[in-house]
Amino acid sequence: MKGKFEPNEYLADTEILGLNDGIGPEDIAVDEAGNMYAGYEDGRIVLYDVYGKNQGVFVNTNGRPLGLAFDAKNNLIIADANKGLLSADPNGNLKSLTTEVHGIPFAFTDDVDIGPDGIIYFTDASSKYNIDNYRLDLMEHRPWGRLLSYSPKSGITGSLLGGLYFANGVAVSPDGSYVLVNETSNYQVRKYWLKGQQAGQSEIIINNLPGFPDGISSNGKGIYWIALPALRKSIVDYCADKPFLRKIILRLPEWLQPSPDRHGFILGIDGNGKVIHNLQYPSPDSFSPITSVEEKGGILYLGSLTYPGFARIPAPQ
Repeated sequence: MKGKFEPNEYLADTEILGLNDGIGPEDIAVDEAGNMYAGYEDGRIVLYDVYGKNQGVFVNTNGRPLGLAFDAKNNLIIADANKGLLSADPNGNLKSLTTEVHGIPFAFTDDVDIGPDGIIYFTDASSKYNIDNYRLDLMEHRPWGRLLSYSPKSGITGSLLGGLYFANGVAVSPDGSYVLVNETSNYQVRKYWLKGQQAGQSEIIINNLPGFPDGISSNGKGIYWIALPALRKSIVDYCADKPFLRKIILRLPEWLQPSPDRHGFILGIDGNGKVIHNLQYPSPDSFSPITSVEEKGGILYLGSLTYPGFARIPAPQ
C-alpha cells in the first residue's frame, strides 16, 4: 500500500443510488440512453433512469445475476451464478444461452464481456464450488476456474483457459485482439491472446496486487478498471502453502474466519498492466466492497456484492 498503491480519498464523494432497493447489485450495466441496470441477490435486475430513479424490475432470473453487458442488439447478457449465461431482450424476455462446456456444468458463472465480433466471453469462477461456498474456493486455493466463450451465431460454447485461480472479471480489448481475466485468489490479471502470432497463449500482466481483484472492464480508450473489494490478509497469505491450516480455518464458524475491512479501492491499468489510476477511500463509511466498475460517458458506475445500493462518481481525467 505504498507508491502506486498509496491510499487516497478519491472515492469519498461517491453518489449512492438505489439505496435499500435490494442487497448486492454486483454489477451495473448502462445503456446508450444512460439508464442503469442493477442485479440483486434475489434475482431481480432493476432498471433505473439517468437520475437514479427506480423504474421497476426489468427481469428476474430467479438466480443470482452477477456480470452484465449489452450486446450490439441491446440484449442484456447476464452471467448468473446459478443459471449460467442468459440473455434478456429489450422487452425483458429471458432465455438461457449455455449452462455447460465439454460436459462440465458451470458451477459459478461470474462475469461477462462482449467482443467487437459479437463473441461473448465469460468466466466460470469455479467448476467445483458455487457462489454460496466461494470462501471454500478462496481458502482451498486450487485452480478450478475457467475462461469461456459463446458464439451467438453458432451456439457453440468453448473453453479458452482452464486452471485459473478463481476466474473472475473479464474484459475484451476494443480491437478484440485479447481478453483480460482476473484471478482473484492469486492477486493477478492474465491476458489471453485471441488474435495474432500469440493467439491461444496467455501471460500475466500484473501480479502481487494489494487486494483481491474482482470485476474488470474496458473503458474503450485504453484503460481497464479493476475493482478490489478487499485488501489482502496476512493470515490468508500465510496459509497459501499450508493446506492443513487452511482446513482448520474453514472449519471455524464464518464469523471467526478472516473478513474484509471496509475500504473502497479501484485501479485503472493499461493493456500491459501499468497502473494509471489509483482510486481509494479507506473508511468504514466508504462505498464498499466494490466488486465492479463500469465507465460510461465519463462516469464510473460501481457495484457491490453485499452493499444495499450501487454508486457512481466522475472518472478521473
